[in-house]
Amino acid sequence: MTAFNSYDDDGRVTMVLMHLQHACEMLLKAVLVQHKTKVFDKGTGRSIGFEKCLGLCQANHQLSADEAGIMRAIDALRDAAQHWFVFVSEDLLYLQTRALITAFDAYLKRLLDDALVNHIPPRVLPISTMPPGDFEFLVDKEFVLVEELLKPGRRARDEARARIRTLLAMEAIVTDEVEISERDIDRIEKAMRGGAEFNAVFPRLATIGTTTDGDGVNLIVHFSKKQGAPVQYVGGDDPAAAAAVREVDLRKKFHLQAKPLAEKIGLTLPKAKVLRDHLGVDADPSCSHVFEFGSQKIRCFSDNAIQRMKQALEEVDMTALWANRNNPQAAPAEQT
Repeated sequence: MTAFNSYDDDGRVTMVLMHLQHACEMLLKAVLVQHKTKVFDKGTGRSIGFEKCLGLCQANHQLSADEAGIMRAIDALRDAAQHWFVFVSEDLLYLQTRALITAFDAYLKRLLDDALVNHIPPRVLPISTMPPGDFEFLVDKEFVLVEELLKPGRRARDEARARIRTLLAMEAIVTDEVEISERDIDRIEKAMRGGAEFNAVFPRLATIGTTTDGDGVNLIVHFSKKQGAPVQYVGGDDPAAAAAVREVDLRKKFHLQAKPLAEKIGLTLPKAKVLRDHLGVDADPSCSHVFEFGSQKIRCFSDNAIQRMKQALEEVDMTALWANRNNPQAAPAEQT
């Protein structure tokens, strides 16, 4: 509260995010300790990290998906602010801070039979000169502002990218697969310069809604995933989809290179290549994707490729297919 209500803007946002994230981690660890769950790793002797705590509490100790979402979003924002920089508008900072306090207080009461108000000095008066607006309105306003900052002649690209980084971090409210890379920001910047609309660039943010109750010091804010959102959700693992598809999502889907793929299906690397060519696996966007690292290009494969190739081995005569490898038009005999 001291940092949030500070009259000095220098470093204020980073300090608020660091304190909020640390408070969440300590609450999660307190719950784990009270329920006899070990919070120190035997191998390293160090305490487990935030993401591990979040997963354990969500799996075993009644932490709801909505509560985990806002905590994860604050952690993503803190990480971006601490290791690079973000630009969080005042109204979005207020809205997310109130949502985090709502989730923190509810979880504290439910699991530890305590209340946040018991730890706030009676002299403190939370103040905000900017009451929060609707989340959809705020992120749409932020998107329009980034478009303005990216216009030729503005020379405000650094601020625009910092705001994009903030919008990406907020996707953690509805997904646990948020890792923000400069490639993600490059991709989104290019899409926005090309005139892409908000729903296409940030399909996950388009699924987030807020509900608010009360006002002033009694304001309660909940983030949640909207039901029946009027947009088509674009999966983060679809390489042909929106401009904002995350590279981390693609790497999780296409996680096998050629040799491990061959080992999975029980073939040598050359024979696996022949079977891939026969099935057209490399040309199937659900099975194969090429990652580019500078001048290097690496083709990787998904679990879909494993399934297709294993199923084909039950129907295709691999001996005949291998014998005809230099004659692509020769049809392999089917096993009986």
